[in-house]
Amino acid sequence: MSGEAEQRILVAHMPGNSRLCNGCRAWWALLTPYPCWQAGWATSRQARSMTAALLGGHA
Repeated sequence: MSGEAEQRILVAHMPGNSRLCNGCRAWWALLTPYPCWQAGWATSRQARSMTAALLGGHA
């Protein structure tokens, strides 16, 4: 997946006022605490990509 996919996930899966994931509530009617597994996955992928870029590698 590209960095664009991670960005789309993070835009949709934001914390709401109730500290639950808005994306999970809207799409699957799940009361999932933020960060949900989608947001966790996307942020870890972004961190890996940034670290690899900093060290001169590719993620």
